[in-house]
Amino acid sequence: MIVSLTVDGVRREAEVAAATSLLRVLREDLGVTSVKDACEQGECGSCTVWLDGALVNACLVPALQADGADVRTAASLANGSLHVVQEAFLDAGAVQCGYCTPGFLVAAADLLERVPHPTDEEVREALAGNLCRCTGYRKILDAVRLAEERAS
Repeated sequence: MIVSLTVDGVRREAEVAAATSLLRVLREDLGVTSVKDACEQGECGSCTVWLDGALVNACLVPALQADGADVRTAASLANGSLHVVQEAFLDAGAVQCGYCTPGFLVAAADLLERVPHPTDEEVREALAGNLCRCTGYRKILDAVRLAEERAS
């Protein structure tokens, strides 16, 4: 079956089998490498994308369910220059191996779009679906606060 979706503003199509996940279509069929493949069980957040404006783990979404949808990835944040969240992650030293970074960027940008001045609890809750194997999360939390400050 053919799935048609808009990825980061560009209309794309792919032929998929019934059991194919949105993650597989994005990475393997469409070459979108900013969506990472780590656990494929919805536990790590590396594949977090916006699907019609809502955050989802692309590994848990059947590709057929995304037919006709608008998908935004971490790559959509940069528009000729780095997004404030991307700059903050770099400046705060919140990027180590980088594998979890796209999911954290999407989650942080989504939070700050919805809640420009979140509480510490709201920041932790927004990032809770993302796992990092390299850090203790302090620099990631600092990066969200830095992005908040710069966006004000």
